[in-house]
Amino acid sequence: MSRLAVVYHSATGTTEILAKAVAAGVHSVAGAEAAVLKIEGTDIDRGRYTNGEIMRQLDTCDGILFGSPTFMGSVSAQFKAFMDASSDRYSERAWAGKLAAGFTIGSSPSGDQLNCVQTLQVFASQHGMLWAGIDLPTGWDSYGRNRMGAQSGLIALQTDAGGVHRLDRLTAMYLGERVAGLATGPTS
Repeated sequence: MSRLAVVYHSATGTTEILAKAVAAGVHSVAGAEAAVLKIEGTDIDRGRYTNGEIMRQLDTCDGILFGSPTFMGSVSAQFKAFMDASSDRYSERAWAGKLAAGFTIGSSPSGDQLNCVQTLQVFASQHGMLWAGIDLPTGWDSYGRNRMGAQSGLIALQTDAGGVHRLDRLTAMYLGERVAGLATGPTS
């Protein structure tokens, strides 16, 4: 059984919707399971992320899918605190060789969401993780997934009503399926 984690921060609930869709995609692959782990503001004390239980769960996973809303062109402060707290894992190379992927959502079509995903990608690379992007054609595939055309990870655009577009949820599920498929290996 391949165990993946979806670790995320959500300020308005939209990143959480994506995280749950990513986890549903993982669960749709035989031999894969996902733990959904939310970064809470209460887990941060004087700017330092302190939830050791989540960190221990991440240590036991085969892969980690990272999610953050795009704030001011990057990850949220809460997610950055989590990233900083992983520095001892970096020193120990505890996450090296694990699969990684990332997702974000913003409220503007040109809100620098790519920089947020690239921040997640650089973070994973610093840990020696293996990054999995979206392998769907740029733009629209036959299902309409990857509507924002990003290849590095899932970039979603908040709807005018403050929700998550149906196609972005489908793309999130696809990202979970893709990473779970890579984690479980080819089927015979």
